[in-house]
Amino acid sequence: MVSKRLSRLEGHRRKFMAVIDATPECERAVHYAGRRAQNTNGSLVMLYVIPEGDFQQWLGVEQIMRAEAREEAEAVMAKVAQKVRETIGIDPEIVIREGNAAEEINAAIEEDRDIAILVLAAGSAKEGPGPLVASLAGRTAAFPIPVTVLPDTLSDDEIDALC
Repeated sequence: MVSKRLSRLEGHRRKFMAVIDATPECERAVHYAGRRAQNTNGSLVMLYVIPEGDFQQWLGVEQIMRAEAREEAEAVMAKVAQKVRETIGIDPEIVIREGNAAEEINAAIEEDRDIAILVLAAGSAKEGPGPLVASLAGRTAAFPIPVTVLPDTLSDDEIDALC
């Protein structure tokens, strides 16, 4: 069970969360979430989950591998955040976590009770719609807030028209 959302209470703003990963469709999810946040006086949370890796090396190697993964995540997030600032004009909140994606998404939602909408985008690759959307369809992951899934065919202009 999810904690009560606070986004409608005075002093709170509804947050749209987009997951940043290596998939090309995450850009559409960020664009949609950012536009919805902008148009509804909300805010945007961008979540990057560093996958559970084989960090079970010697202590020194493990620390280096974790640091490199963190640096890569920070670089990706800085690039995406800059694009959001330039194209949408809002400053996104950046969250970086390590672990299983579905578990970390749920944990972020539980910890930030202003997050009210999770935005994902379906991919068009022959492998399927993307790992998070596939997990929703297969019900291996369930999220405690509404999830908006964008079709893979929408352009930025079409997304802007929807928002």
